Amino acid sequence: MQILQEEFIRRRKIFFSYMRKNSVAIIAGAKETIRTGDSRFSFRQNSDFYYLTGFHEPDAIAVFHTMNSLGEYILFSRSASPMREMWEGKSVGQAGAVSEYKADSAFPIESFEEKLVEILEGSHFLYYTFNDDHRLDRQLFRTFKKIKNKRRRGGEVAECIFSSDLLLHEMRLFKSETEITMMSKAAQITVEGHLHAMKVIKPGLWEYQVQAEMAYAMSMQGMRSFAYEPIVASGSNACTLHYCDNVAILKKEDLVLIDVGAEYQNYASDVTRTLPVSGKFSPAQKAIYELVLDAQSAVIKMIRPGLGWDEMQKKVVDILTLGLIDLGLLKGKKAELIDKKAHLPFYMHSAGHWLGLDTHDVGRYKIHDEWRKLRPNMVLTVEPGLYISANNQDVEEKWRGIGVRIEDDVLVTEEGSKVLTERLPSTVKDIEALMLT
Repeated sequence: MQILQEEFIRRRKIFFSYMRKNSVAIIAGAKETIRTGDSRFSFRQNSDFYYLTGFHEPDAIAVFHTMNSLGEYILFSRSASPMREMWEGKSVGQAGAVSEYKADSAFPIESFEEKLVEILEGSHFLYYTFNDDHRLDRQLFRTFKKIKNKRRRGGEVAECIFSSDLLLHEMRLFKSETEITMMSKAAQITVEGHLHAMKVIKPGLWEYQVQAEMAYAMSMQGMRSFAYEPIVASGSNACTLHYCDNVAILKKEDLVLIDVGAEYQNYASDVTRTLPVSGKFSPAQKAIYELVLDAQSAVIKMIRPGLGWDEMQKKVVDILTLGLIDLGLLKGKKAELIDKKAHLPFYMHSAGHWLGLDTHDVGRYKIHDEWRKLRPNMVLTVEPGLYISANNQDVEEKWRGIGVRIEDDVLVTEEGSKVLTERLPSTVKDIEALMLT
């Protein structure tokens, strides 16, 4: 399943409509990153650049300007090179940038700084995010100086510079039908990986072997890479939020927290399940797990257009605090404990985050100091958790070292919400039934 160029053309039209008249926007693609010696990390395109171009090669820069009524898209990229193609495969080149990727014009990347003078000269506004690419920053400063030196001959530097994020990240926050299709596919691939994990987990496996099993199952469904570094955290490792070592042996008496998501066509899924290694939760594990599930279920039921982002976190904190009191892990009155943030030793992150081309996707959570209201076609995660340190001497021993997080991907719809990962079991009953089969 590929994203058609018509989708990128549609996005560019919207982007042009948001830009001011006589303005220029510059978006840089990603560069290759050295791993060791002359060995490189697998290339992944910059998400902003990809969103507007669909272009997959490194060392490219896209320029958009509104000096005419229609707007113009110029792509600077590597030239076709027989030597490089012998080692790395076919390059698109400038001809392909126009014919395949629908640029209005294309030039070799080496000519960027020279062309930039004529592109920027006479523009009134520039959309560009500094500090993402220091080399490009320096090129821009040199270009400003060249234009400024031509002032007596009519050279004009942009009056105002805006961060391109202001436009682009608002666009990315609201998903198109194509994006929802890609994210649904990423979610289904991820579900298959987690279902496979539920079937193969047993005492004596290494955490990295669980990761390998999931990688196989997900790759067979079309995944080319994980959306983020997999977390397979057994026992007290689950109390480290971003534990990625994955080097411990699964023990019969432990839980294992699995936070693994697929990337599909550059779109992320982000899913967490916490499973009993033995296939059956102990009473203490079940109590913590069901408390977290209650919080997650309550938030998912709330999700609808108009809901404030902060209301989800408030609901999670309310349910978890009351539950911790009932279990004897907190002592006092709920309202006072919430005011004192007594939950923080057990629950220290937010209820979720935006999801899209990036796992922690772009888009503001507040606008002018007001929490954002949900709107249709936003996609977010819902992921409450509880983490009881193995070193916490203030709680009974039966609770120590238990870490639970439950996470699903949710699309905001006109009527309410749709859980993209709803096919993956989350209740104690369903998980145990699958694992003990």
